[in-house]
This record gives sequence, C-alpha cells and structure tokens, in this order.
Amino acid sequence: MRVLYLDSDGPLGGASRSLFEVVRPLSAGEIDPYFVAVQGTALGFYSQVARDIIVTRGLTKFDNTRYSYYRGVRWLILIREIFYLPFTIVALLRARMRWKAIDVIHINEVLCIIPGLIARWLFGVALVVHVRSPARMDERSARCRWLTQLLKKYAAAVIAINETTRATLPPSLNVDVIQNSFTPAKSARPDLGMQSKLDALRPKSLKIGFVGNLHHSKGLFDLLEAAKLVRAAGRDVEYVVVGGVTIVDRGLKARILAAAGLAQNVQEELGKRVGEEGLADIFHLMGPTIDIQRVYERIDVIAFPSHYDAPGRPVFEAAFFSVPSIVAVENPLPDTLVHGETGLAIPGRNPQKLAEAIMHFADHPDDVRRMGANARELAERNFCPDTNARKLLAIYKRVVQDNHTRS
Repeated sequence: MRVLYLDSDGPLGGASRSLFEVVRPLSAGEIDPYFVAVQGTALGFYSQVARDIIVTRGLTKFDNTRYSYYRGVRWLILIREIFYLPFTIVALLRARMRWKAIDVIHINEVLCIIPGLIARWLFGVALVVHVRSPARMDERSARCRWLTQLLKKYAAAVIAINETTRATLPPSLNVDVIQNSFTPAKSARPDLGMQSKLDALRPKSLKIGFVGNLHHSKGLFDLLEAAKLVRAAGRDVEYVVVGGVTIVDRGLKARILAAAGLAQNVQEELGKRVGEEGLADIFHLMGPTIDIQRVYERIDVIAFPSHYDAPGRPVFEAAFFSVPSIVAVENPLPDTLVHGETGLAIPGRNPQKLAEAIMHFADHPDDVRRMGANARELAERNFCPDTNARKLLAIYKRVVQDNHTRS
C-alpha cells in the first residue's frame, strides 16, 4: 500500500516525531511511505523510512486550533500561508507526476487541510486527517462550522491523538483515537556533551525537566515564576530545560513579525530573565538534543505547563523511564494522565499551583517513585509503536476498501 504523508512542520517536534514512530514499523513491509515535507530537521527522520521525499519551502496551513486560531494581529499569518500556496501546488504536482498512483493520503495535522484537499483532488484517493492539537470549538464561528463540514465531507478518517483532543472535536464527527508512540531506545549518536551537563547537577536536588521547542505557549515563563516560589520556600530543586527555538526569523519577515507582536525569540528572552532573577544556578537552559533518553534517565519529574490544556508528547516519553509528570490540564483523561497516580494535573497559566506541585514531589520522594511506576505501566499499555501502527494500518485498509467500493 502506497501512502502519501504531508507534513507542514519543518523542525523536528512532537508531531513529526510521532509520525515517524508510527510509520517506522509499517515501512518494514506493510506500506510504502512517500513524503511531501517542509525543509527542516524532521527530514533526517523521514529519510530513514521514506521510499521517496519531495521537499518544499512551505505547505499552506489553516490554523483553527484552540491556542493559535486567527484573531487580531494573528490574521497577518495568513499572508505567509498565501505566500506558501504556490510552493504547495508545485510540490503536489511534482508528487503526482513522479509517483503516479497513491492509495491513501495522510496529513499529519489538521492544519494541513488545504494541501490535503488539493492532494485528494489530484490523486483521487481517500484522505486521512490527524488531529494533534486541541481544536477550537465555537458553534457561532463560521470557520469552525466550515472546517467541520470539510472533515465530514472529504475526510475518509479522522484520527485524534488522545481522548483529550477528541473531546475538542464535534461529537457528530466520526473519530478514531490512536495515541502517539515512542520507542525508548538508546541513540546511535550519544550526546556526551548533554550527558556531562546533566551529570554536573547536584546529586541530591530534585530535577524537574522540560523537553520541547521553546515557545511562549509551552508555559516556560510560568515554570520560571514557579522556580522563584520554590526557591523562596527553601526546596532544593533544579530545572532542566532541553530544547531550542524552531525558526529564527531574519530580515523583513522578522521586522514585520516584531511590529505585529508575533515574533518570539524565547531562548534569548528566557536566558535574560533567568539572569535577572538570579536563578542561573538552578534553572539550566541545556539546548536541544536528539539523544533524549539520556535526559529522561537523569530527571525526576517532567513538567508540561503548556497553555494548550492537554498533555504533550514529553509526558508519555518520560513515562517510559518511570518519570511522573506535572501537566497543565483542566480535565485529565485516563488514557494519558491519572491525577495522583501517574502525575499531577494543575490549572494552566498558574505558577503558584505549579510551584505547589513541584514542592509536593520535593517533599514526597515516595510519590515520585510510585507515580513514576504507574506512569510507565500506562505508557507501555497505550503508547507502543507496534500496537498503534496496527491500528493505523487497519484504518488505511478500511478507507481504501471504502474508496474502492464507492468507485
């Protein structure tokens, strides 16, 4: 079965890593993966499993997710998406000419719906839509209604990454839930520099980890404020921030984004704040690494204080190493987080509650071990690549059969 994957995110992040993890078991014989993807670090992973890749400067997105839907100055982002439309069309035409026939089209995030619909028209096959971010639900919004109608009419299958994300989609929409996957294997390229920085931390301190691209929406500045409160309360805690910026804008684009208030140089801003607050001895900006296992093996608790109101990929990645979590989520669902059993749920954008959760683990080391063991059991049950790959393959077979029947 020939599957065409469309991924509009160039930098390696949670979405691209999750796609790679679920495609890798299938590429051993069940499917032939083809990719149209944006320039960036994710290509190094896709090249390990792809039969062929077409690389483009950009793929047009339409963002109606809960956190980053268009409003106010964010409407200016549509200028970028219109700019990418010719690149999108050319890349998909090249795919049609080079690969001739495809059995299924799979877009890696609902944001990629426009390229997905164009590809569906060009190839005339079933479209599978992955929803990885909590969707914006507003029945009064014409955009929400329009997007729902597109999914109902043109998507042969919609996949949500967990029950939390599924709950943000309309109940009338048929949705399959397949959790993301992770392979806890040692990297072929050990990052000894990262290991030496981690091993230099104080042996008896509680290590709170953050893993991911540096972005305001990830709650990093909430974590910084919480660190101030925890230090004032006299707890011995260190913070390990692993990740970097995804894109550094320069020139005219950078000036326009800055004027609109959309530019984010989070790494520089966070480093400056750490210095101003006198936290450089406990709040460590480690930079990015591919060798993520060494990080999880050396932290005690993973923090995910994002503004998305949903557990992120680092929560279950860390769980494979018996690391419990602190997650900013209002209503945790048991397929990803069981409050008090696999980690602690806190309100979003609340440094005080985040600090209290950190101090709970600092004061109760037995809970670190107990919740970590429970988190590992949950991860092994829900986030196994082979199991989730079989679920995805069953969806492919179903939509291909349905498409043949309709034809």
